[in-house]
Amino acid sequence: MNLDQKSEFIKKTALEMGFLSVGISKAEYMTEEARRLESWLSAGYNGDMAYMENHFDKRVDPRKLVEGAKSVISLSYNYFSDQRQNDTTSPKISKYAYGRDYHKVIKKKMKEWVFRLQEGLGDFHGRCFVDSAPVMERDWAKRSGLGWTGKHTLILSKQKGSFFFLAELICDLELAYDHPVSDHCGTCTACIDACPTDAISPEGYVLDGSKCISYLTIELKDAIPKKYSDKIENWMFGCDICQDVCPWNRFAHQHIEPEFSPKEKLLNMTKEQWMDISEDIFEDIFKGSAVKRTKYVGLKRNIKFVTDSDQ
Repeated sequence: MNLDQKSEFIKKTALEMGFLSVGISKAEYMTEEARRLESWLSAGYNGDMAYMENHFDKRVDPRKLVEGAKSVISLSYNYFSDQRQNDTTSPKISKYAYGRDYHKVIKKKMKEWVFRLQEGLGDFHGRCFVDSAPVMERDWAKRSGLGWTGKHTLILSKQKGSFFFLAELICDLELAYDHPVSDHCGTCTACIDACPTDAISPEGYVLDGSKCISYLTIELKDAIPKKYSDKIENWMFGCDICQDVCPWNRFAHQHIEPEFSPKEKLLNMTKEQWMDISEDIFEDIFKGSAVKRTKYVGLKRNIKFVTDSDQ
């Protein structure tokens, strides 16, 4: 196969396996992105996420993660759900965490995909990444044409919105490369206006992670600052506000991944049941879930914070 045929085979196989979109970039040092990351870290926007400062050289050069790397293949995987928690007064969970932990689901699917690629293309060297290593996945997705960086700093697609996970295969295959797409946010400021903690800069495209509700309810290990007591808007794990208000997400459609479907117990929990949740019930509802990251103690902290704010 020539480069175009190899690239087409890679994309066709990924789409057949249920991935939402695929794009390919040349594995190289990311000059512009390195400057932007350095500026972001210098401003302290990573908050207590000290790990963001580690392995800077690997974050901006995929060849330091995979020896001999020539290509970065970016993939997206839909997680949008039109299901909702039944009690509208209960503390809320971000849609991405409704079902089984996406790291596990997508990593397994990628291993199957790579096996099929090696059957068709012959053996090659590469590594799969699902939000699990110092990889600037949104920047690679942008370079690969999966979408543009929206004002909320997430990757946006005109056809698919932004409710999708990103993953990468960094490999030593030389391929035909895709190109970035143009920005279509225009004059819209819906995400900026809707963010209750003012985490998004007034002009957009820069996120102060230390103010983001997802950071406050997942990454922050200390007590949530009292100044956010009336701004968390009932989120106990993650936040979907900036995506829910984005006009492009009118094109988001229900995912087809069975493992992302929420348990009925989760959807049926009332506000009172969340407030009284025991560790046994937590373990039962969130077995294999991304919510386990915050642990029982962390989720209880969040629930108390949002329910106290209601009073």
